[in-house]
Amino acid sequence: MICLGLDCAGKVAGVAVTQDGQLLYECFLNRGLTHSETLLPMVQNALAALGLSLSQVDLLGVCAGPGSFTGLRIGLAVVKGLALPGNIPCAGVSTLEALARCCTGSGVVIPALDARRGEVYWAAFSLPDCQRLTPDAAQPVGSLEDFLKNCKNPVFFVGDGAALCYNRYSAQAIPCPAPLRQSRALGVCLAAEAAAAAGQAVPAAQLVPCYLRLSQAERERAARGM
Repeated sequence: MICLGLDCAGKVAGVAVTQDGQLLYECFLNRGLTHSETLLPMVQNALAALGLSLSQVDLLGVCAGPGSFTGLRIGLAVVKGLALPGNIPCAGVSTLEALARCCTGSGVVIPALDARRGEVYWAAFSLPDCQRLTPDAAQPVGSLEDFLKNCKNPVFFVGDGAALCYNRYSAQAIPCPAPLRQSRALGVCLAAEAAAAAGQAVPAAQLVPCYLRLSQAERERAARGM
């Protein structure tokens, strides 16, 4: 199975191609450009570098959330546009699971994304099997305290919200160098392959984002009682 995975749930845009779990190609771009400008050219470069056509891709993977609302919408729209002409199966994966699947070693990894307003999107996974321990959640950084107190294994944080967690829980977690906290499109491919193996791949029309919380505009409207 050849899988093309896209990650633009945060500031970094990433594209990877795997074949039966083996990484064939990966690139990421962190230049502050909008994903609508960069993602399709990155896909074209990936396929060209491997001598593949889109018709040879068996599965498309994309981060469905949590993450930047705009980034998630761009990623899902691009994947739908790529998938629809050839009816390529798709897997919308958890951004947090994608982060966890790129981690090695043993213990517990907590992918954390900066959700602003003192909150993080987070979940916990055991390594090396990447077994999910908690559901994806959007909560204040302090909400992780109970989980960490009860966790018997070494813990480390990854993702763009890792620094927020280390600032509060440095005494309870193993340091992870900043370059190793980076999101990677490889994780999207690995999570998408696992979803497909579990029979969870869907037609492009069924892809939907998972925001986990209301947008700022919706929160402000609710506060006004509208």
